[in-house]
Amino acid sequence: MDAKCISTIIIAIITCALVITSLLLDFKFKKLSLYWVISLLGAIVVVLINISNIKDVLRPLVSNSSINPLKILIFFLSMTILSITLDNLGFFNYLATKCTALAKNSQLKLFLIFYLMVSVLTVFTSNDIVILAFVPFICYFCKNSNISPTPYVFSTFVAANTWSMTLVIGNPTNVYLASFANIDFVSYFLKMVLPTIVCAIVSLLVLLVLFKKQLKQKIEQSDIIEIKIDKPLVIFNAIILGCCTILLAISSYLNLEMWYIALGFAIFEIVSNLIICSIKKQNCKFVLNSALRAPWAFVPFLISMFLIITCLNVNGVIKIISNIFSNTNSVLVYGTTSFLMSNIMNNIPMTTLFASVLGSGTFDLMAVYATIIGSNLGALLSPVGALAGIMFLKILKEKQVDFSVKQFVKYGIIISIASLASSLAILYLV
Repeated sequence: MDAKCISTIIIAIITCALVITSLLLDFKFKKLSLYWVISLLGAIVVVLINISNIKDVLRPLVSNSSINPLKILIFFLSMTILSITLDNLGFFNYLATKCTALAKNSQLKLFLIFYLMVSVLTVFTSNDIVILAFVPFICYFCKNSNISPTPYVFSTFVAANTWSMTLVIGNPTNVYLASFANIDFVSYFLKMVLPTIVCAIVSLLVLLVLFKKQLKQKIEQSDIIEIKIDKPLVIFNAIILGCCTILLAISSYLNLEMWYIALGFAIFEIVSNLIICSIKKQNCKFVLNSALRAPWAFVPFLISMFLIITCLNVNGVIKIISNIFSNTNSVLVYGTTSFLMSNIMNNIPMTTLFASVLGSGTFDLMAVYATIIGSNLGALLSPVGALAGIMFLKILKEKQVDFSVKQFVKYGIIISIASLASSLAILYLV
């Protein structure tokens, strides 16, 4: 290795370490999250080190390939806006209050109802949105009912990051790896549905064992604020999300890239809502809020990490890793290493790294699916595994719920290992 290669590796490692530290400690400057600033600065330094190969470094950003990060960002942000709009209209809170009423005074029944609802919604929206929508409500309800929120908030996190494997749209890492391997919507679902179901059953059983004592206690009567929603508008926006999902499922037959469909529906939804609100002469603030709540910091973060991985690739580092992984059990090796690496460098950088590793060696589709599993379930081991984990702990802190990183890992290590082992076993067998 020459000096340029060694420098690139060192800066990449330092950048990942600082990003993880900033996320865990929630470093901010005047309410500005610093994790994406750190990744951007790291990318600039790495690109400057590799300035002589600047064309090779920047080429993927302007290429027409399916893993162009700009396309993936457009797809992810568009789908996020579609889901956030429903949340802003009160749809998720409305469902939560209805489910709470069904449970009456049984904690076990409430636990199972919440788990089922979160699971179904995650499949058709995304894990991040479901966590953002439900965790605050659960904290409020549990405090009002004088019961421990731990079983409910943690099971919500587990369900969201397990069922997110079902469809391509469930997690940005799914989108990236499926795009890289040219896996269409239906093929992805057919391959991942069984590992996801088995994994979900295993994780649910573990959750029930972990929280058995707490769930036996009765719920005190509590007053839950009735959520009022604009039903026609909610139904309209739900139909838009449903139609978008259906078109994504048949996108390969229509010869349309998924980002075109997602962007088209997001624009249609925004324009339609503005027109409807104008006609009905009602406040359309929720439309602006949906756009503002989208994770825009994800844009510089993903592009920066993509550039760092590209520089590693240009210097031959990726090829070395690929050679190490060759001639092994791809499901086991890629599944476990992606799971562990998510908790060292976060699942987004890990995904870009592993896509490059997969692309530099003999292409192995099973390794792609194993990496998808590792990128989703890595979030269950520690908060570092995904941005969702950091966001989850931040919400709990704001709601004054006592749930530490140590507690997260204590529960997470049991559930994540059982979930990973079962899902990789099913993937290998089928």
